[in-house]
Amino acid sequence: MSRKTSHGNRWGLALVGLVLIVLGGGALSRGAAAAWGSSGTPIVDGDVRGFFTGASPWIWWLVAALSLLVALLGLRWLFVQARRDTTRGSLRLERSPSGATEVSADGMARAVAADVETSPAVLSADADLAGTHNRPEVRLRVVADETAPIGELSRHLSTVALPHMRDALERDRVPAVARVSLEPAPASQRMVR
Repeated sequence: MSRKTSHGNRWGLALVGLVLIVLGGGALSRGAAAAWGSSGTPIVDGDVRGFFTGASPWIWWLVAALSLLVALLGLRWLFVQARRDTTRGSLRLERSPSGATEVSADGMARAVAADVETSPAVLSADADLAGTHNRPEVRLRVVADETAPIGELSRHLSTVALPHMRDALERDRVPAVARVSLEPAPASQRMVR
């Protein structure tokens, strides 16, 4: 997920949370005042009841449409959370008067995953390239042997896999995020310390 989407999520969730806190606090204070006798008015007074009972049927269509809109916005937000923000196609590495050098984004991701899997601490790895053509990022999902020293995995990523990827992409800096899960290795793949 890109930073722009991440910031949009935070602001959107903060705004929804603030509105819900204000509405909930108002309802709570009004209900508490009615319950403790300091105010003789119920939470839903006659004006509100009169509006909904006396309004024409279009008010219920409006309520239904707004509810549907909120539900669709919620579903869209959920789908955005599940979407992988990956780079498809090819990455342009170099452009010159004689032509351009391009590499397959999927091929590069598979090569990075294969490079990560050369570590004896890694059981399996998967990678995706994200970001833009000018600023690629790599997302790694690594399953490591739970008995292996985590330092071995860290050393392999920082001294082998990621430098190879930077060299292949011809970039001095490529941000990388690695999600590591630990699992017991099959007996044939256990790392010997």
